[in-house]
Amino acid sequence: MNQADHGDANQYLERAVSLATRNVADGGGPFGALVVTKDGRVHEGVNRVTRDNDPTAHAEVVAIRTAAAAIRNFDLRGAVLYTSCEPCPLCLASALWARIDRVYYAADRYGAASAGFDDALFYDYFSGTRPELLPVSRGEVPASDAPFLAWGAHKSRKDY
Repeated sequence: MNQADHGDANQYLERAVSLATRNVADGGGPFGALVVTKDGRVHEGVNRVTRDNDPTAHAEVVAIRTAAAAIRNFDLRGAVLYTSCEPCPLCLASALWARIDRVYYAADRYGAASAGFDDALFYDYFSGTRPELLPVSRGEVPASDAPFLAWGAHKSRKDY
């Protein structure tokens, strides 16, 4: 990354931190994010978990949803995600599904933990060291492949 890119990243990170701080004053969580799409447009998101009673409404997810809706495409290749704090596993997975090119963050997970937002258990779960947190089991359903067969046969599907 050249110096100009680094300067732009810091400006966007400062904006994400400012969004997060304002969101606290507005009754939301202390997280803010921006998605800058390849056309240069900036799409904002703030944490809306408690405001919307939506456990998936993290700032990064909200920004990704906003950007995808604005460009009318779920594929955000060429976009960059800037966030006020290190993304949790949900937000990282969302960025991966959106095909975001790169992520920059300001505060780290340890700073979030000191404020009461400790994602360490989730990281432990995904590393395989805490499977008891959420047992996941496969059920034997004879037609379990029917939706995939229908998808494969659907001529006007939009692959992702």
